[in-house]
Amino acid sequence: MKEFLLLSIMFSSLLATGQNEALRKNISRGADKVEQQVIAWRRDIHEHPELSNREERTAALVARHLQSLGIEVKTGVAKTGVIGILRGGKPGPVVALRADMDALPVVERTQVPFASKVISIYNGQETGVMHACGHDSHVAVLMGVAKILAEMKKDLRGTVKFIFQPAEEGAPKGEEGGAELMVKEGALENPKVDVIFGLHINAQVEAGKITYRPGSMFASVNDMRITVKGVSSHGAEPWSSVDPIVVSAQIINSLQTILSRNVNVTQNAAVVTIGSIHGGNRSNIIPEEVEMLGTVRTLNDADESMVIDRIKKIVQKTAEAAGAKADVEIPYSSHDPVTVNDPALTSAMLPSLQRSAGIDNVILVPAETGAEDFSRFAEKVPGLYFYIGGLPVGKDPKTSAPHHTPEFFLDESGFKTGVIALTNLVVDYMDLNKHKQ
Repeated sequence: MKEFLLLSIMFSSLLATGQNEALRKNISRGADKVEQQVIAWRRDIHEHPELSNREERTAALVARHLQSLGIEVKTGVAKTGVIGILRGGKPGPVVALRADMDALPVVERTQVPFASKVISIYNGQETGVMHACGHDSHVAVLMGVAKILAEMKKDLRGTVKFIFQPAEEGAPKGEEGGAELMVKEGALENPKVDVIFGLHINAQVEAGKITYRPGSMFASVNDMRITVKGVSSHGAEPWSSVDPIVVSAQIINSLQTILSRNVNVTQNAAVVTIGSIHGGNRSNIIPEEVEMLGTVRTLNDADESMVIDRIKKIVQKTAEAAGAKADVEIPYSSHDPVTVNDPALTSAMLPSLQRSAGIDNVILVPAETGAEDFSRFAEKVPGLYFYIGGLPVGKDPKTSAPHHTPEFFLDESGFKTGVIALTNLVVDYMDLNKHKQ
């Protein structure tokens, strides 16, 4: 009897291994078949970009595709978000996959035939609109993953929830949006999500490679507005003024001492950047007020609190010393916490990433000061977020246009790596947790 049981267990194990190998071959074949369609979807979305909370066309494209695959679809989540639910043929965990959909207020200067010519309004000003961060590729990749997984539905050991999210770049001032609103509106419930995976393409990482990091991967982000109020006068008589421009210059310089004198740079990085400054309208008039906009990035909660406190003190005391007044708003319109990759989940799924791209092409990297509102999902359930490469093989990363710039360019051969990786993560996680229901 014991020998029979042992043989039964061994047979079941071999059968499961065989089924897994068959699924993995299906993933590889499916990625080959869907690759050109993924590229076509990406080009279409790239040519028709939409700003945050305005992704109606993109959402409609996604919804039609998911419905054509027989996937349950819910639209209008967090304004324009789309959620698809694929229930596998066998019981098991609920695995979420996330892609962001929004573009940026950037005028495109690439020479690709599908370059954006879209014009829109952002912050009351007319601007070009461009997918200058790669969200178009994220959407297309996840659409490809949905197609492959739908075709193996009967063999899936659980449920897949596809989350197509608007407004990752931040909702317009005065509006809610992004991952925070999706969580608020139940994106991780009904069915309740066990884990979530996501990716971001990187124009400075070679196509075919994956980079990852357990623990803190991306920084928290707070935007800020600083308003300095002085006393106006004729430019020829500065002694009659309290010059807010001079005060603002002193503030900008002093803020940089936070990084050089307050942050322990041997442990973590931090950033305080002023990206916009406005004051006055004529060369010979000292204005009454200056407005500055900036961003603050930190890699842990303690540094975040300390940096914000130092900003407020420096701004207010510098203004006070000059006889001016200053207001600091942090966050001004948006805040997202540190993006943390669950260490246990990252360790368990590393073999999946290595099998997807090849062990030598999966690279551990330091944390970085970019930010991601994927962190809102990873606060609620274990998450794993990673980069796939979009840099042409052999090209110097220093010569590749950064994200959020008019010349931003992606090598489309990198998309297939993302399709394979996300699909493998789903199948492998379900196999590791097949008894979870």
